Amino acid sequence: MSPLGRVDDAPPAFRRAVESLRAPAVRPEITIEDIPAPRRLAPHAVALSANVATENDDDAAFGRLIVLFDPEGTRDWPGPFRVVAWVSADLESEIAADPLLGQVAWSWLTDALAARGAGHRELSGTVTRATTEGFAGKADQPMSTELELRASWSPESEELAAHMAVWLDLLSAAAGLPPVDVADIAHRRSRSEG
Repeated sequence: MSPLGRVDDAPPAFRRAVESLRAPAVRPEITIEDIPAPRRLAPHAVALSANVATENDDDAAFGRLIVLFDPEGTRDWPGPFRVVAWVSADLESEIAADPLLGQVAWSWLTDALAARGAGHRELSGTVTRATTEGFAGKADQPMSTELELRASWSPESEELAAHMAVWLDLLSAAAGLPPVDVADIAHRRSRSEG
């Protein structure tokens, strides 16, 4: 993981929060990099982007995580921090047609927040399903559907390791990765046969 931007001139609480983002283990399928943070949303911010690659798809999912910090409390948040998460993934047509897809995708986030013990307030967000069809010169392209989840919440403390882990869990779920503690039986079987 990269150095998470320049925070030398930031208040100590923000520097500690940024440092805590490094704590969670990152799965080998996920590549994280530092990106420029938005400047107008808060006096201090850090941003990360991630790409999830699987055996079948180099771009199974991607996303961004932004941590905003306003020590003066001038923003309309219940506390000095706000976490903004965005995840996007292409879906198989059978999954994309599921009328409960939005609720299932949102449950990936709420379940991860609960499982990681990521104390938070004022969770809000959206789940969007977009279908793309090709016409004329692109008529031969197959139809595709993309899922996009955007969410924000206010963490209850400056310790953000659990919130980073939530984002990593969300990326893994969107990419269709098995849980870390579950072995991929098909993959193990093909190795033992080879």
